[in-house]
Amino acid sequence: MAADPTGQVSRLFGVYDESTGLALRGTFIISPDGTILNSEVNFYNLGRNVEEILRKIKANIHMAKHPEEACPAQWRDEGDKTLKPSEDLVGKVYEALQ
Repeated sequence: MAADPTGQVSRLFGVYDESTGLALRGTFIISPDGTILNSEVNFYNLGRNVEEILRKIKANIHMAKHPEEACPAQWRDEGDKTLKPSEDLVGKVYEALQ
């Protein structure tokens, strides 16, 4: 979390509201090489879930090591079931996770 009193960073990430002078609540997960891996923007008065942000960070680390896999919404940590995206998986994600 960071403060941005000048709005410079907020503008850079596209979350600054010029009409109010406020920044929307943006969360950005950025890889060490500078690639945005995840972004979420909430309205001013909606808080963020730190546990979910940490889950997303862990999932991105896992997927960097295993690029052929996808981490489903309920994935929490190493050892949890992942998916291997393919045409055969379309419409069958629930069954694949059972």
